[in-house]
Amino acid sequence: MSSGPALDSLGPLDSLQLESGLSLVPRIKLLLTVFRSDKSVSPIDDWKVKRSIIDYLKNSHSITIPDDNDDLQIRKFKDLKKRKREDPVARGNLVIRELGFLWKTLGVKKEEENERNEELEKKYAEWRRGLVEKMDGMELNLEGTKFKLSVALPASDDFEAMRKDWEEMVAFGTRGYSRSSRQQPDTIILRGVPSRWFAEPRVSSKPSMLVTHSIISAFGQIRNLDVAEDNGYGGDADEDGVEIVPGLQCKIVVRFEKYKDFYSALKFLCGRSFQKQGSRLRADYEVTWDKDGFFRNSRTQTEERSRWEPARGTGLGNYRGEAPRRSYHGTLFSPDEARPKRFRE
Repeated sequence: MSSGPALDSLGPLDSLQLESGLSLVPRIKLLLTVFRSDKSVSPIDDWKVKRSIIDYLKNSHSITIPDDNDDLQIRKFKDLKKRKREDPVARGNLVIRELGFLWKTLGVKKEEENERNEELEKKYAEWRRGLVEKMDGMELNLEGTKFKLSVALPASDDFEAMRKDWEEMVAFGTRGYSRSSRQQPDTIILRGVPSRWFAEPRVSSKPSMLVTHSIISAFGQIRNLDVAEDNGYGGDADEDGVEIVPGLQCKIVVRFEKYKDFYSALKFLCGRSFQKQGSRLRADYEVTWDKDGFFRNSRTQTEERSRWEPARGTGLGNYRGEAPRRSYHGTLFSPDEARPKRFRE
């Protein structure tokens, strides 16, 4: 496990250094949907929509979005002439990465942050919610053609909503969560992560269990880990210009030994992006908690052999599935099995 700062001591504007040259950096991501608000049938100009949003953010909130990057994306839907008038004509994302101005806006001195994390988190959440409310429903007048903008916070960035979701699920005993056992969630799912950032350098471009374990263990002791290519993430056949190249992204499912590690890890991962040292690319992943019992469901013997489970008490592990739940003393495996084994990817 990483010897870096405890997650509880970090605030919403802090970054975290991880293994393999990776870091987690804060950002605000908003989902944008564009609708027509008049009877015009003129085609939508995505560049003008972006220009209008950039000008609004600069003039009303002192937020600067560079013109020459992908922090603001607007993608038109295909076959607009066939869509109903009430259907959206475009959608996209807005990512605000430069958040240094919030220290002054929120009235918190950076050197005092650790002593006032709770207050800072509350002010940060209120400011972000206020930004969404001000932008949601705003009208865009593009040279006489009017559009309406719908703005929402991604579900994967709303930690409080996810927490309420699992608390209700546990309380009412749905989806396998028994009220009598007081079982708490313990598994996090990450999607949209570049595979090569979790691969062994000069060995393979596919994600590696060993590399992934060394990175994710910064959040706590891992009970189970699964990592695989995620070719089904991010594509939408209804949008223009969207083409997903297989093998570029991976899906990580991690189960923690302790609920508190799961809780603090999910809270910290919300509203952040992965950044690689020496790269300008930032990965705006999606994170959520496992509602369906990924590691509790039955698997074939072939699938189980590809899983990682650390040997308890040693920090070592094997590539194998979750063992049956019995009482064990010491490690789960024999000494010959306890050493990590490299594998072909």
